[in-house]
Amino acid sequence: MKHQHKYDANGKQLCCTLEEKINHKTDKQTACCATHDEPKHSDDDGHDHSSSNQTTFQMFLPAIISFVLLLVAIGFDNYFIQSWFTGWVRIGWYVLAYIPVGFPVLKEAFESIRKGEIFSEFLLMSIATIGAFAIAEFPEGVAVMLFYAIGEIFQTLAVQRAKANIKSLLDQRPDEVTIIENNVAKTIKAATAKIGDIIQLKAGEKLGLDGELLSDTASFNTAALTGESKPDTKAKGETVLAGMINLNSVCQVKVTTAYTDSKLSKILEMVQDATAKKAPTELFIRKFAKIYTPIVVLLAILICVVPMLFVDNYIFRDWLYRALVFLVISCPCALVISIPLGYFGGIGAASKNGILFKGSNFLDVIATVQNVVMDKTGTMTEGVFKVQEVVFNSDFNQNEILQLVNALESQSTHPVATAIHQYVGKIDSTIILKEVEEISGHGLKANINGKELLVGNFKLMDKFSIAYDIDPTSIVYTLIAVAYDKKFVGYLTIADSIKEDAQITIDKLKALGIKTTMLSGDKNTVVQFVAQKLEITNAFGDLLPEDKVNKVKEIIAKNETVAFVGDGVNDAPVVALSNVGIAMGGLGSDATIETADVVIQDDKPSKIPMAINIGKQTKKIVWQNIILAFTVKAIVLVLGAGGLATMWEAVFADVGVALLAILNAVRIQRMRF
Repeated sequence: MKHQHKYDANGKQLCCTLEEKINHKTDKQTACCATHDEPKHSDDDGHDHSSSNQTTFQMFLPAIISFVLLLVAIGFDNYFIQSWFTGWVRIGWYVLAYIPVGFPVLKEAFESIRKGEIFSEFLLMSIATIGAFAIAEFPEGVAVMLFYAIGEIFQTLAVQRAKANIKSLLDQRPDEVTIIENNVAKTIKAATAKIGDIIQLKAGEKLGLDGELLSDTASFNTAALTGESKPDTKAKGETVLAGMINLNSVCQVKVTTAYTDSKLSKILEMVQDATAKKAPTELFIRKFAKIYTPIVVLLAILICVVPMLFVDNYIFRDWLYRALVFLVISCPCALVISIPLGYFGGIGAASKNGILFKGSNFLDVIATVQNVVMDKTGTMTEGVFKVQEVVFNSDFNQNEILQLVNALESQSTHPVATAIHQYVGKIDSTIILKEVEEISGHGLKANINGKELLVGNFKLMDKFSIAYDIDPTSIVYTLIAVAYDKKFVGYLTIADSIKEDAQITIDKLKALGIKTTMLSGDKNTVVQFVAQKLEITNAFGDLLPEDKVNKVKEIIAKNETVAFVGDGVNDAPVVALSNVGIAMGGLGSDATIETADVVIQDDKPSKIPMAINIGKQTKKIVWQNIILAFTVKAIVLVLGAGGLATMWEAVFADVGVALLAILNAVRIQRMRF
């Protein structure tokens, strides 16, 4: 049975494994439906343009044979007239020229009808070319099928190129790794490596699993994960990820994550799954083609028969010819191939630049974004905090309180906790924490030695009615307030630095006519300071998660589209609410990949306008192809129905327009963003 993909109302593919969504049974498929005979998987459009084991020459061979036979026949007909090249010999010659390119299409038409799919483009081409033979237009019958076959081969090559851009990611994960077992190096399948195994990685080798670097230092090429070719030097104890390539001396890595749970595995799953989520335009064209084709067949019959009732000098052969021309012109090939190819190219171009779209539908949505709402920490700033100053009341032992704060912050993964840990040092294991509680948007609370310890922002102090004698708004830096045993101890100032490409990001977004808003739970003075420096239009600080949701709702209430950029974990409600959720730091959080619609892998905010631009260019190319196909076909259809267009114009309207649309679609794979 010929498989047909099924989609839900949102364009999500419901069938096939992730691998099959990219390239269904590629080893068993043929490369081109017009030139090969084997059964194959097909999308809704009836095409299979998968990769194949055949060389380009082998793909073109049937067309070359047909072309040579056609040229010889035309030569005998017009230039080297032979007395023997008449009657059944002439017909037989043209039939021989027709078979290499026509037989596979006739077979597809028969198979489609047998399975209940009567109205396919194979049927249109079969009727048109057999009809041309029936009215003795042999050269035109062969030429139409020949050009159709050549067009299909070019489509196959274009689709292969587009798929290669995405499938190149699938080759980033090595099948084997070398592990050290009893001081002996042993090569095993990467999928069988266990957590705790020690991988030995030679210079130039690619890491197969996520792990912790055991060597003192090592430099890695992270291009497979981030699109960034600049070497990244890691120190002992730091996390290294599957897909990274060791650039210098031999190093050792301790496996910390199972093969199937690695960041690279999740990224590959997401890219594979992206091709299964169709854009509304793509879904519409598929549905349109199914309705359009039977209507065209009916119109062709009417063009041939109806004039008999109204035209005095009606000649069946002339009107049948017009109907056949009409059928050739009406093939929806340009639309059903070039449009998915355009979206495929957009996803591939984004992937090459370290931007992962979860579906072609998000390419459409991001192209229409009017507002980019962003988090501050980790998005526009480095998210690498450093303690600048400790201001504690002299009534308290500073070192003792810092040890308590360090112990409590060890319960959190927030960048502030990391900064405090780096400042204070090793955690005192003798400190026993009880009733630890994280209060969303405020901070942490715990019980130590029967006394309450509070560490967070000044809203936390207000919540627990802790009196303090400073004005938090007078200090620009991020403040971490501390209270112990119901008394205000003091505060730590934390500073973060703005990312080097943050300013470029805002400038590019403004150039695209997009409004920018910064929402942060951080102190308002810090948020306003960063916003003013970057010239961000609107900025709001001291926000709880629900406050962020309300701010985004206000924008959506104006019927404006919103892209929210954040970490995809703490901001999950806002990501869900926005039209497009963009996650920064896809390599830092598994949950990021799960929650966001778009993942920027290298933390660079400059990829935000790049993602929007890729979406805009993809949508532009798709609509150029739709307009081109409909305009040319409409003009030539009218001319054909009126007897002013021949089969040659029909070939251009079908194959010519399809090739032009395909060439336009593959442009996006060569663009620089």
